Amino acid sequence: MKVAILGGGQLARMLAIAAHRIGIEPWVVDPSPEAPAAPVAHHVRGALDDPASWEAIAHCDVATAEIDHAPSSALAWLADRMPVRPGSRAFAVAGDRLAEKRLFDELGIDTAPWSAVDSLDDLRSALHRVGLPAVLKLRREGYDGRGQRVIRRVEEARTAWQSLEGRPSIVERLIDFDREVSVLAARGVDGDVRFWSPVENRHEAGILRHSRPLGPGETGSIEFAGRRVVGSILDSLDYVGVLAVEFFEVGGRLIANELASRVHNSGHWTEEGAETSQFENHLRAIAGRPLGSTRLLGPTAMVNLVGLDAAPEHWQAVPGARLHWYGKRPAPGRKVGHVTLRAETRLDLDANLAHAATLPVTSSEAFSDAALRWQAS
Repeated sequence: MKVAILGGGQLARMLAIAAHRIGIEPWVVDPSPEAPAAPVAHHVRGALDDPASWEAIAHCDVATAEIDHAPSSALAWLADRMPVRPGSRAFAVAGDRLAEKRLFDELGIDTAPWSAVDSLDDLRSALHRVGLPAVLKLRREGYDGRGQRVIRRVEEARTAWQSLEGRPSIVERLIDFDREVSVLAARGVDGDVRFWSPVENRHEAGILRHSRPLGPGETGSIEFAGRRVVGSILDSLDYVGVLAVEFFEVGGRLIANELASRVHNSGHWTEEGAETSQFENHLRAIAGRPLGSTRLLGPTAMVNLVGLDAAPEHWQAVPGARLHWYGKRPAPGRKVGHVTLRAETRLDLDANLAHAATLPVTSSEAFSDAALRWQAS
């Protein structure tokens, strides 16, 4: 079987590596000769919206994407020739924050107060409705904190609007949360659904820095609530593949933030921490194969390596660490790799993370919150 992947970044790279393990031939479309997935897949070097690129993958059996904003023209053309999964509506919703919020409202899913914004006057009026502080977000293509501006006073509206070049946006109340949580699931062609353990995440400057799946006894009521929300989205979209939904937890209540119609950074721990990784289960799902077990194998954590000085060689001194390097040019704020850590006990995991933070050369960005410990504060 041949799988076409729109986009050739690190997610496509990890999908391609998983594909080889289970007898699937990966093809990726990306304009960059340095695309991270290029060394491990058939690389079609071309723009995602170029018909010549589509023709080059027309022989594949199924298509997917590693990005939420895959061009609708490409998806429609491919859909006439092969299954496109998770589906055109899923990509449309995940690629547009307004469509995403409307889906949440349609399904009765709790969100922060929000409003669509198409002009500076819209923004000023919306701030009175949703309340302050608030965050202004581009409807399309914002990620890792890009395309977002926090507004703490109404007087800051003009500067925020101009900084996003007056492009269609939404504004929502800034939530004072207890912690950030994500729930990932895979849904097969036959409707079978498998959930991984809920994940606690820590972001800094809009970039995910650390993720840890919650073990037995740590999830409280949020596991059931999260599965109910994710399950309703999967059914509504007739979804096939891996879906990730990010939440804010406030007093044991989950407030949906956003979804991703693809494999997700907060699921990278599944490569070593779950019986079947998110990458393999996404491929199994879109290929019409049975899904694998998502059982948590033990205490696990994931650390993103971000920036110029990630120093991958030093991770070899950390017990239970497995390095995943993306082959990208280091740059400030850029994810260049990640590390998963496994241990026998939670105490051992914390000790290994603390040891990693003392290494002589590690990513100053990856360890910028210093403690790197997961005990409740």
